[in-house]
Amino acid sequence: MASQPPRPRVPFRTGVGYDSHRFAPGGPMRLGGVDVPDERHCAGHSDGDAICHAVTDALLGAAALGDIGALFPDTDPANKGKDSIVMLAAAVQAVHAAGWTVGNVDVTVVAERPKIGPHREAMRARLAETLGVPVADVFVKGKTNEKLGWIGNGEGLGVIAVATLVAV
Repeated sequence: MASQPPRPRVPFRTGVGYDSHRFAPGGPMRLGGVDVPDERHCAGHSDGDAICHAVTDALLGAAALGDIGALFPDTDPANKGKDSIVMLAAAVQAVHAAGWTVGNVDVTVVAERPKIGPHREAMRARLAETLGVPVADVFVKGKTNEKLGWIGNGEGLGVIAVATLVAV
């Protein structure tokens, strides 16, 4: 039996990432690499930045490189309190090493509060810098959960991120 030629590589891939965190007392809240003034923060093993975590998973998923838990397990004490922008930067490096570059990222934060609008541009700029793309290739938006469920009750937030990678 003759071996098959390698399948042609697609010119782009898309990945979806999700993260959620419960709120804990004490602020500020770190989202998208930006400290958002609040009397609460997202509880987590790292700094709890759910935006960075969802984007990291979207990138790694698009490149078929695993997930944030594989790269930065919460069982490793070295990851306690870790800056999630550092984790996102490591994912970007892994994506580049695999022959991909970031095309764009779209993020939806589902929370009753904090409001995302006042912090959107700072988040877009910080994420774009870390991703190595123009700000125009990153968008962050906020949606409420219409007071439904644990998010609607103000117990925490959820984030969905979609990332497109382009073959280099």
